[in-house]
Amino acid sequence: MKPHTLGSLLVAAQFGTLGALLLLAAPSLMPQNFQALTWLALGLSVVLGLWALLANRPGNFNIHPTPRANGKLVAHGPYRWIRHPMYTAVSLLGLACALALGSALGWLLWLMLSLVMLAKARLEERWMAALHPDYAPYQARTRWFIPYLL
Repeated sequence: MKPHTLGSLLVAAQFGTLGALLLLAAPSLMPQNFQALTWLALGLSVVLGLWALLANRPGNFNIHPTPRANGKLVAHGPYRWIRHPMYTAVSLLGLACALALGSALGWLLWLMLSLVMLAKARLEERWMAALHPDYAPYQARTRWFIPYLL
């Protein structure tokens, strides 16, 4: 399978699993069903996602794991500590949905979403290393998804 095709399939899997989680969890994400941990995950997801978008210059962000040919390596904002803050934000959103659902299906969908994010990150890292000579040192000083841990 061609890498670009694999990237497109991963994006489709990401939207499919996240969409299913959001649809299933929507009734449980209403303010009257407040659960502190759910709303913490949701809030962290929004803040991290917005921060990552603000750290990117316009035209540098890409939903597909293929780096833009004229893209720049971003190493400030949340990218100072983690290489894939948008993937972390998506996983946190899925986690909020799984927490709100509190069902085996919710946790299974969140696990699937997290595995898709991991596969996208691995593919993107391969392409970033080929495109940006400074990527290997950047990898050495940052984590994938969680600062200082993972």
